[in-house]
Amino acid sequence: MHVIPDSNQGPSIEQRRIPRHHLSAYLCVYNSRNGRPIGYIGNISRDGIMLICSLPVMLNQEYDLELQLPDLDDPLGSQRLVFRARSHWCRADVTPGHYDCGFSVIANREAFAGLAHALQRYFRFGQLADA
Repeated sequence: MHVIPDSNQGPSIEQRRIPRHHLSAYLCVYNSRNGRPIGYIGNISRDGIMLICSLPVMLNQEYDLELQLPDLDDPLGSQRLVFRARSHWCRADVTPGHYDCGFSVIANREAFAGLAHALQRYFRFGQLADA
């Protein structure tokens, strides 16, 4: 396990089995029940997601979420990926007034894992050489 520095509580232990990958650009995630934005993808793995939110989320709660993705067959259209996720942690982001919130995907996992894989391939995540 790796130690992740946390400015609020000192070092903490990283518990995920798969390393997170930071996105080069952000995608908005919405509440699928009311269509309101919840936050932007900060990083993603096949089993979970970290959102950068303007409000903290309640912990150990299930959320119905969706991503609106471009439709490759229709440049003016979009596709919806609806999934359910459970919140596990939430802490202040380095940007004032924002929060980093961690979720695990609990429904529509296969479609979500496919999206995570596609994003990782698109942004070509890999081990960076030390500069």
